[in-house]
Amino acid sequence: MPSLGADMEAGTLVEWLKKPGDRVVRGDIIAVVETQKGAIEIEVFQTGTIETLLAATGQKIAVGAPMAFIRAEGERAPAPSAPGPAPSPVTVAPKAAAELPRVAPLVPGGGVRVSPAARRRAAELGVKVETLSGSGPGGSVTLADVEGAARAAVPSPAQAMRDVIAAAMARSNREIPHYYLGHTLDLEPALTWLAAENAKRPVPERMLYGALLIKAVARALREHPDFNGFWLDGEFRPSQRIHLGIAISLSQGGLIAPAIHDTDRLSVPEVMAALRDLVKRARKGGLRSSELSDPTITVTSLGEQGTEAVFPVIYPPQVAIVGFGMVLERPWVVAGAILPRRVIVGSLAGDHRVSDGHRGARFVTAIGRELQKPQAL
Repeated sequence: MPSLGADMEAGTLVEWLKKPGDRVVRGDIIAVVETQKGAIEIEVFQTGTIETLLAATGQKIAVGAPMAFIRAEGERAPAPSAPGPAPSPVTVAPKAAAELPRVAPLVPGGGVRVSPAARRRAAELGVKVETLSGSGPGGSVTLADVEGAARAAVPSPAQAMRDVIAAAMARSNREIPHYYLGHTLDLEPALTWLAAENAKRPVPERMLYGALLIKAVARALREHPDFNGFWLDGEFRPSQRIHLGIAISLSQGGLIAPAIHDTDRLSVPEVMAALRDLVKRARKGGLRSSELSDPTITVTSLGEQGTEAVFPVIYPPQVAIVGFGMVLERPWVVAGAILPRRVIVGSLAGDHRVSDGHRGARFVTAIGRELQKPQAL
């Protein structure tokens, strides 16, 4: 089970899309898993033949636990072993079966009556039987009481995601020594170029200025690799590729930040197409495991919500996050004259274990410099 973010502990297998004996190629989708972030398509990371499926539909699987055995190309299939004796069916003696629904006596010193089956189920589900009002004879707690209490305690999907986000951000604030920078960037050249480009395109193919911001961040990372990578096992591990995670708000509440792979190598129209695709699949389901497991830095924008600036929290194990506010019109000095100019506040949260304010300032300045030459993006 791949880790789909620092906030993930397990996923539930929804469906196998391959079966034993099927050949798979790196990148093939092999299964669908349900997490707090929704249904995620799980990809394989090696080419070979599926030997064994180790998990059953509906099973909850911890991160890092094996889901299947894949025999790599060129490896020999294991010799079939001799079949062993069939396991004996499990039976319950009549007396033991009669004991299952029996109500246990009162707890010494007072307490609730609980059947042995209900007590075992309560332990499995983490339900405290002493807090329940029983519906059985004499107020005894039944199996149905326990399972009803467990269902009532299950948070809604929106609350579950909120809890997951809170846990990840609490970890980030606790473990990462953040520093913050903000800088107002001149967006006039980029928006002027964008208007001219969009005038040549049919409406469905027109681009948003967010695509320019994303591409400018990706290009600036080429000069400043200290912000592109992960803090793992007590050290910084820079990434050789630039996969920008894009923070996307979900219709049911919460956020998700899948990656646009190799963002720096894409043209602005390609970035726009990838952004549209990610937003659509994030909100309807169908994100791939690689899109959630390998963002090397995250970009978030709250401009559409009307905020002038955002100072976000780093998403571990990443070491930086870039934020953008709304486009503002401000007086700006151009060639000695004060003119109205469209600007945007760009912000950076950096990890002091990897970088410092001096390098952070150079990175933010580089983003602004890239936006001055949009035709080169």
